[in-house]
Amino acid sequence: MKQKTLFYCTECGNETAKWSGKCPACGAWNTLVEAPAQAKSGKAAAAASKHGSGKPKLLSELDTQEEIRFTTGVGELDRVLGGGAVRGSVVLVGGAPGVGKSTLLLQLCGLVGGSERVLYVTGEESRRQLKMRAQRLGVSEGEIYVLAETQLAEIEAQIEAVQPTVVIVDSIQTMFDTEIAAAPGSVSQVRECTMSIMRLAKADGFTAFVVGHINKEGSIAGPKVLEHMVDCVLYFEGEQSMSYRILRAAKNRFGSTNEIGVFEMADTGLREVPNPSETMLSGRPLDTPGTCVTCVMEGTRPILAEIQALVAQSGYGNSRRNSNGIDYNRAMLLLAVLEKRGGMSVAGCDAYINVVGGLQLDETAADLATLLAVASSWKDVAIGSDLAAVGEVGLSGEVRSVNQLNHRLSEISRLGFKRCIIPAHVKGDVFRPKGLELISVKNVREAIREALG
Repeated sequence: MKQKTLFYCTECGNETAKWSGKCPACGAWNTLVEAPAQAKSGKAAAAASKHGSGKPKLLSELDTQEEIRFTTGVGELDRVLGGGAVRGSVVLVGGAPGVGKSTLLLQLCGLVGGSERVLYVTGEESRRQLKMRAQRLGVSEGEIYVLAETQLAEIEAQIEAVQPTVVIVDSIQTMFDTEIAAAPGSVSQVRECTMSIMRLAKADGFTAFVVGHINKEGSIAGPKVLEHMVDCVLYFEGEQSMSYRILRAAKNRFGSTNEIGVFEMADTGLREVPNPSETMLSGRPLDTPGTCVTCVMEGTRPILAEIQALVAQSGYGNSRRNSNGIDYNRAMLLLAVLEKRGGMSVAGCDAYINVVGGLQLDETAADLATLLAVASSWKDVAIGSDLAAVGEVGLSGEVRSVNQLNHRLSEISRLGFKRCIIPAHVKGDVFRPKGLELISVKNVREAIREALG
């Protein structure tokens, strides 16, 4: 008898009996993969009954005095998690291979090994290889158990035997359940293995860190399928050619989202960067055309970012455009506004925009600084090194207000800037830090005149 198969979406995990080019649940194209349908066994029911807490209780009767959050010893990681890891939670750490996920978690083992019992499950390295990497990172002391295993049943048995308080699974794509007739890394295997670990974590009260590899498109079965299952989703960002790494919270049931932690990759592992603004601006060229500084909010943290632009006369028929760190469509919109509302003919020029340090600026507060950097390069006139700019730019050339302006101005003043261009129509009272001159502008023409003369 032919075995029944189902089609799974690698983006949302939706199941469907027939293949189609577009997922009926999330609308993604070409994301359906075929896998054998599995008959329901008593394994999941038994685990679920273990996790069950009996009769329902009133919310007011639940005990919250017990401390369920503990520090990991990594300040930047604690910041992203909302103040520390929560016991009984499952944290997904995603990112491209080689970005530093395993390094971070192995360093975490060395920091919490003295107070927590850690079980490190590796499916990609042998015990000797893990030991060599631990020695290089200076991780040797503490109650750290290492298990080189990929079979889910054996992993569950060792968790019950060791009784750890922290479990690290590296990586989820290598784990497999013998009851599922699919290859490791498939949608069904990844989901079932994660669900089993999550049931054990909730029942036994340990914190699980699950590593998931993704490609640049984020289309590999793993993180995208598991995002709705786990408690926290952390993504490691950064190019391997650059030393800085950004740890970003995409989902957090126990804290705010969009928080970031900044690390620097060194020979001895990841080093925390507690003052990213100062680090990002180190080595900034002074009195050079085509550069401007802005302040963006990453969660609750203000960060100064340097935006560089290069505008040159095009030697070809079509002008070239490139944007790194800022959304390409947003960059093209700002170039059009500069052309139409700013009076600068950039249509026949090649334009390149880059955010220094590998940051990805998603908020519109960086619009004004981006536009001024392009204008500075086009006019070949330098913006003063003591000047920053914060504001959103509309299609009619107006400069609009942004949120949390006081926090941004405080960070700008702390880093030694003397002047800052802000929107004239700011909402609420603006606190002017001592020694910082605020320059209010209504539109891009006024901003260009104030910045470039």
